[in-house]
Amino acid sequence: MYHKPVLLERSINGLEIKSDGVYVDVTYGGGGHSKVILEKLSDKGKLIAFDHDEDAMSNRLNDNRILFISSNFRYLNRFLKLNGINKVDGILADFGVSSHQFDSKERGFSTRFNGPLDMRMDKTQTLSAFNIINEYSVEDLVKLFKDYGELRNSKQLAAVIGVQRSIAPILTTAELRRVVESILPDRFLNKTLAQLFQALRIEVNDELEVIKDFLIQTPHSLSPGGRLVCISYHSLEDRLVKRFIREGKFQGEADKDVYGNTNLPFKKIGGVQVPSSDEINKNNRSRSAKLRIAEKV
Repeated sequence: MYHKPVLLERSINGLEIKSDGVYVDVTYGGGGHSKVILEKLSDKGKLIAFDHDEDAMSNRLNDNRILFISSNFRYLNRFLKLNGINKVDGILADFGVSSHQFDSKERGFSTRFNGPLDMRMDKTQTLSAFNIINEYSVEDLVKLFKDYGELRNSKQLAAVIGVQRSIAPILTTAELRRVVESILPDRFLNKTLAQLFQALRIEVNDELEVIKDFLIQTPHSLSPGGRLVCISYHSLEDRLVKRFIREGKFQGEADKDVYGNTNLPFKKIGGVQVPSSDEINKNNRSRSAKLRIAEKV
């Protein structure tokens, strides 16, 4: 299977799909969420799917109700307007890396396989994990590992990478793993590698800025009563979603008018949802997922 969708039933239910509505799946991946959305739409319904990964493009569903946009979802409003769509009834975003991407060793996303230091969602872009590991200054690596990997030993990691690459370029995920292994006890290795790879992936794909660009556009794209459903996998992503739903911005408190009233674009629907123990047992990659739902005011 290309990908096991996380929190599938609850995320689809969160959209409150109308059979003749217009919906957007901004992270198409293997089409798992899109397939279920289409099952709930009539012939008058429409689904717009975004994905700039060419592997996802080759996995498109054959359905005349779906419009596939081969682009990053940070350009949500631009492509909706280009296709004559003013408002939609629901938007679904699953910010995780697909199982297919993790399991494709040549993509370099996983710590489990030896592959090139790549991690590009869009294979046409030039920046890869290789460039970051071998070309960023040690100071920039320290900041990257601390901010995006939330690593306490970011200075130590950046320093040993700096030493190793001065001898020879670090070319593969296995070589990077060996560098990290040289300074870490076994009990900390896997968690540190996961955080390090997360930091590199976020930087390569500008993931947090993409999410910000996307969220800012959602109030303009949704009809009143339309639903925004977001699935996040680490605290950096979830914090952005949580704050935007609650405050309408990413820092500080919600804006107020001259009378002290807040004018928020969304109202929160329920609390944060997490996978059941049964789902985690079936799909271990779902263990860190958090689902948040909001409704356009």
